[in-house]
This record gives sequence, structure tokens and C-alpha cells, in this order.
Amino acid sequence: MTSRRSWVLLVVLAALGAALIGGVGHDNASGDSPESLPHSAQSARVERALAEFPDAGVASAIAVVTRVDAGQLTEADRSAAAAAVARGVAAGAGGTGAAGGLRPAPDGGAVIGQIPVPSDLSGRALTDGIDRIRAAAHAGLPADLTLQITGGPAFAADIADSFSGADVTLLAVTALVVAVLLIITYRSPVLWLVPLLLIGAADQVASSVGIGLARLTGLTLDGSTSGITSVLVFGAGTNYALLLISRYRDELHRNPDHRAALRRAVRRAGPAILASNLTVVMALLVLLVATVPSTRSLGVFGAAGLLTALLFVLLGLPAALALCGRNIFWPFVPRPDEGDLAEEGVWHAVATRVVASPAVVAATAATVLAIFACGLFTVDIGLSQTQQFRVRAESVTGFDTLAAHFPSGAADPTVVLAQSSAAPAVTSALTGTAGVVQATPTGTSPTGLARWSVVLDAAPASDHAFTIVESLRSRLAAVPGADAVVGGGDAKALDARSAAGHDRWVIMPLILVVVLVVLLGLLRAIPAALLLVTVTVLSAVAALGLGSWISVHAFGFPAVDTNVPLFAFLFLVALGVDYTIFLTSRAREETPAHGTEQGMVRAVSSTGAVITSAGVVLAAVFCVLGVLPLITLTQIGIVVGVGILLDTFVVRTVIIPALFAIIGSRVWWPSRLARTHADRE
Repeated sequence: MTSRRSWVLLVVLAALGAALIGGVGHDNASGDSPESLPHSAQSARVERALAEFPDAGVASAIAVVTRVDAGQLTEADRSAAAAAVARGVAAGAGGTGAAGGLRPAPDGGAVIGQIPVPSDLSGRALTDGIDRIRAAAHAGLPADLTLQITGGPAFAADIADSFSGADVTLLAVTALVVAVLLIITYRSPVLWLVPLLLIGAADQVASSVGIGLARLTGLTLDGSTSGITSVLVFGAGTNYALLLISRYRDELHRNPDHRAALRRAVRRAGPAILASNLTVVMALLVLLVATVPSTRSLGVFGAAGLLTALLFVLLGLPAALALCGRNIFWPFVPRPDEGDLAEEGVWHAVATRVVASPAVVAATAATVLAIFACGLFTVDIGLSQTQQFRVRAESVTGFDTLAAHFPSGAADPTVVLAQSSAAPAVTSALTGTAGVVQATPTGTSPTGLARWSVVLDAAPASDHAFTIVESLRSRLAAVPGADAVVGGGDAKALDARSAAGHDRWVIMPLILVVVLVVLLGLLRAIPAALLLVTVTVLSAVAALGLGSWISVHAFGFPAVDTNVPLFAFLFLVALGVDYTIFLTSRAREETPAHGTEQGMVRAVSSTGAVITSAGVVLAAVFCVLGVLPLITLTQIGIVVGVGILLDTFVVRTVIIPALFAIIGSRVWWPSRLARTHADRE
């Protein structure tokens, strides 16, 4: 590639990126929470049907008032609480209606009041509105009283506020982590800037691509999806750059012309990079069959981000390296020599020892992974709505205060809709269901739907609450002509958990099929492909077990979120197979001249350093997800970080070489490698 062509290519990439970023603009959806309900779920149908009711344009925030000393509220306290709620109602700009009377708790230690909020507010506008309500309600409140604003609108506002600026923080921390690790890897004050700048540009372009896709497809680009996509772009993009630059450095030791060395490096490393990228992209696109909307969104936006990263690495990075020449590696500039990097170094020593006792090594490593996998049996699966965030927002603490003074389900009543013609039978079914404390009719829509507010005798989002919701649905389904549906917070949590479980059982096998097909196409060896998929699954399950154990028992999170197993499995399998592709592609290249066993030893020797560097970078980048406020993302970062390190230091450099040494040339069947070198093994 000539200097002129390199400059033209870089300028074209920059111009296209700038045009895309400028044309698409920005989007504020990154402050939204993930959409975890399938549109077909009963609770989602209830949300849509509620739009038919006269009060559809208004949602209710809840003011909870208690004494600082946790004592009984006096008449003066209740009067002060009523005045505070009235101030909150007046401050709710755009709110319609008026606050209802205060409702005292059975124990006399709290009162609650409703504050109407426009239901069409979201993101920053909703946060500002709730902030005004809180400020007005607190103004003039006696010092011996505590007032907290909670409820659906307040919870959504605190979510948006917790994500405020998080995307900038995530980008800054990710870039810093990648920069530090690249400097350590390359030991050059200059080289690290080239891939970092290109991948940073790819991330910005990928963000604009995601915004454009969201507008075209109607998919939601929420805060967690945006954060994970950015991590994928930085993590995978850095891995691709590490592989290409590592191969380029190897070729510089053999070729005095840096452009010829670069062309050879791209020809040799390019197919492996392309295969690994397409593997992850196809695995992400499998998420389109998911029932959870946020999962489908992640599939599309993540795939688009990775394709953008691939474009910048395979086109932009060679052009930049061609312009810089071999001195970009200063002060450790590679020079042509007679050394064989595949026959020296610490990884050559490790691989040699592994193939010397392959059965013992493989059995020991597999046992360790199996022990790690047992960690899955020590944790609970499922977080309630108030447990989703690491930040202790006022809406969460207020929710807990409300639940402490009122019947468990009063904190978030269940909503039931049915045909008004069947109202008497529906009321009878509701009050006759075990676990229902109160069922109150709350209005009728112009289309003939009746609504009930149902208080359950169960903690929100608990297993007992889920059992009652399922009982309600079962009993109401038997009421003739009712067409009843059950919604509300507990029903949403139940439907989200059921959808996540369904998606796990459907998507995980499809991901494995995609990975197997890619490996079969790349290696053209059935035993090798099956072996690598099996080992990858074992590694992923071990990482899920160990990472979940760390999340709950070391970090103190109450449980593992329902979305973590699916997302972690996806990233561990799809990204972990990157290293499999890097390793086995090199082994396949070395096998014709050196045989299966020594070919694998040479592959480990040649790729050990770059796989180690890439693994550490990718694990660190995923751990950066912990700067975002969602416990789900923190847990994904922990599990995937642990899994990538297991892949790097155990699976790719120990288990796979040992298994290839045990099986021998038969591992390449039916390709010619199995026949040509059968006599060598």
C-alpha cells in the first residue's frame, strides 16, 4: 500500500465517519432503562390497555412521610404531611388532577399521598420534574419528619439520573484502561496511540450507527445496550488490532520491506480476524429471536458496532501502519533476523510441558473448571425492581419505607383488567384467591374495561408474590367472558423472568450451532470443531459459576440477575472462540510442516503473547462495565472478565494443546492434514 493510497483511505474513513456522526446527531435514549417485557406478556398488555382510561395521561408518584425517630405520627405531623404533598402536586408542572387524601399506615408510623405526574415524561425531563416535586415537598417540612418520593415515575427518574453522564464516564475509563494496557503490551510511547485512536473513532461511528438503526427499526437504544456495545467495540477492536500488529511484528523479523511485511501480515491475520468477527456478529444476531425487546436490541446494535470496528481495523489500521513504517515500534524496533519466534519464549516452554503429559494436564484443568461451575448452585437467580441498581436512590429507599409500614403488596399494587360485564364474577375470584388482601375497583374505560387495584400479602417481586399472580391468572382465566389480564410490578417481574428463561433455552443452543458452523467452515475438521465447542461450553459454565459466586459472596449482591446467564454465555462463547480461532488457525498453518503436536506447540508459542495481551485487555474492558449503575452490567463484567481470563490462561494455552496432543492427527479429519501426517503422530 503506497503512502498516497494510505492517506486517501484514512481521509475517506474519517470523512465517512464525520458525515455519519453529523448526519445522525445525538439521542437521549441512553438514559432509559432496558425494556425487559415482551409485547405479548399479560403485564405488557395491561400497560397498553391502561391508555384507554380517563386518567391515562397521568402517573402517580407516591410521597411517604415518617418520623425521624420512627415513632407514631401525631395530628400535627399528618397536617404537615398533607401540606407537603399539596406543595408537591403544585410543583408537578403539567400534572393534572389533585392529590388524594393521605392514607395512614395500619401501625400509625407513616402516611402516603399520591402526586400526579404527566405519564409522557421520560429521561432528563422526568428527572427534572421529580426533582422539582421533591424540592417543593421538602420545603418547610418539619425537621422531625422524613419525606421520600417513590413510585413508578420517581423510580424511572432516578434511573435516568443514575445514567446521566455514565456514557462519558464509561468511554473515558475504557479508553484509559485500553491505553494503559496497550502501552504495557507494546512498550512503545507511540504505537499504542494508533489503534486507540482508530478504535475510539470506530466507537463514535458505531454509536451513530446505533442511533440511526434505532430510528429506522423502532428498537430501543437504552443505557445498558449502549454501554455494552461500546465495550464490545473497544474490547473486540483492540483484540483485532493486537492480532494484526503482532503478526506484523513477526513478519518484520523476516522481511526488510515493512510494506511487504504488512501485506503478508494482513493476508495471514486477516482471515482469522474476519472469521472471529463474523462469529460474534452472527451470535449476536441470534438474539433477534429473543422475546425480550432489550435483548433483541443488543443483538442488532452490538453486531453493527462490531462490523464498524472490523472496518476500521482491517482498513484503517494497515493504512496507518504503512505510513508510520517499522519505527512505530520504537524503541524496540523489530529488525530482520534468523530467529524463529515459534521455537522460543515462555509460551513455548509451557506448550512443550503440556504436550509431554497431555492426559494429566487435561484432566486436572477440566476438574478445576468443573469445581468452578459448581458455584452456580450457591446463588439465587433474579433481582427485584429495587435491587437492579447499585445506587441507593430516594425512590428505592422510599419504596422500602413504604413496604415496612403497609401490607407487603401495598408498595406496588397488582392491576387487573377485565370486561365490565363480568365485574361481579371477577371481584369474587379476586377476593377468593389466597394471598389477596384487598381488591378495589378503580374505574372503567370507555371501551368497557373495568380496573381493579389488588394488594397482595407478599413482598414485591418475591416467589410468594409470583405464586399469587399465577393463581390470579389461573382463576381469572376460568371466569366466563371476563378476558381478564393481570399486570403491575409483580406481574412484570414474573413475565420478565419467564421471558428470560425462555430466551436462555432457545438462544444458547443456537449460539453453539453458529460457533460450530464457523469452526467447521474455518478448520474443515469435524473432531476439532466439536472438541473446541465442547471445551468452550465447559469454560463458559465454569466462568458463570465462579463469576456468580464472586458476585454474590464477594461483592455482596443479593442475587444474579435473570439476564446475566444469557448475556454472559453469549459473550463468553462468541468472544472466547476468538482466541480459539487465533490459535487453531495458526496451528493449521504450522501443521503441514511440523505435524499436529508440534504444530500446536508452535501455534501456542507464536500466539501465546498476543492471546494473553488480548485476553487481559478484553477482561479489563468488560470489568469497566462496573462504572455503570446497573447491577446486571456489573455482574456481566465480572462473569465475562473471569471467563476471558480462564480462556486465556487455561483453555487456549493448556486444555486445547493437551487435547490435540492426545487425539493426534485424527483431530483434523476429514481434511488432508489428518491423512498426510497420520504417520508422524
